[in-house]
Amino acid sequence: MVAASLFALLLAACGAVPRQPSPERVAVPPARPEGSILGVPAPAKPAYVLKKGGGYYQDDGPGENAPANLDDIPDAVPRAEPLHRFANNPYSVLGRDYVPLRDRQPYKERGIGSWYGRKFHGQKTSSGERYDMYGMTAAHPTLPIPSYVRVTNPANGRSVVVRVNDRGPFHAGRIIDLSYTAAWKLGYIGNGSSLVEVETVEPGTGTALAMAPVDEDPIARFANLPEPAPPPAPLPAETRGTFVQLGAFGNPDNAEAFRAHVARELDWAGDTLRTQVAGSLHRVQLGPFASRSEADGVAEKIRAALGVKPAIVVR
Repeated sequence: MVAASLFALLLAACGAVPRQPSPERVAVPPARPEGSILGVPAPAKPAYVLKKGGGYYQDDGPGENAPANLDDIPDAVPRAEPLHRFANNPYSVLGRDYVPLRDRQPYKERGIGSWYGRKFHGQKTSSGERYDMYGMTAAHPTLPIPSYVRVTNPANGRSVVVRVNDRGPFHAGRIIDLSYTAAWKLGYIGNGSSLVEVETVEPGTGTALAMAPVDEDPIARFANLPEPAPPPAPLPAETRGTFVQLGAFGNPDNAEAFRAHVARELDWAGDTLRTQVAGSLHRVQLGPFASRSEADGVAEKIRAALGVKPAIVVR
């Protein structure tokens, strides 16, 4: 969401990034996202056909152990929670600065929502929780982590309540990255994205919500997932050359969540995608490249994929 979401993102990944993305990942002790249901038999193959490039990621979709009836998974139940210590710090991604809200306040916006799925399932979000594509969660660039929002699809009138626990999306023109189940319930899995309305929901307000079930085994959903590969060692501050910079973070966990998101979005990047450490700042970069022209070519490839051209840094 370090969360989905160029997290749910790049995120998922949708903290600071989170998203980020994951973005947007390293294994962490999981915290059960709101609205999870475990131990449900795998469903039949979905009846819809995912469009080419559809979903937040091409060929993304349901995992092997998806719940039998995604429509029965309850919405997140808003509850009073302390804000995350690090996930709400300012950060920079793809040349844009983000300043997350440090307190909960009314928020309403209409724009394009996307979703992120199995490529991030079980990976670290910006909140430090594991992303559960079958939970009712979301990644947002600036809303407090954690917080709760109602997301409505104006095309069909459907609404869901989700818990924001990741940073993202960072694709141009998108305002929120939903979990696979939340997007399913809103009816836009096959399209990959949709016009949505997002509005904050506070505990004790809004329509009555079904209570989330208690998980007897909170890690069961992730038991059969391979452990994520360890992140490459950070580059020392004195490394010289030409780099393509994607993001800068004050918190190393947020930087790693975002780096992992990018690694899944730009699978061709390979070992050139690293974190550069300089003092308290952690910069997610590709490189070093032998020349400025080579770096410009990579930046243009990223622009074509994500709709945003990253910065070039020469040291």
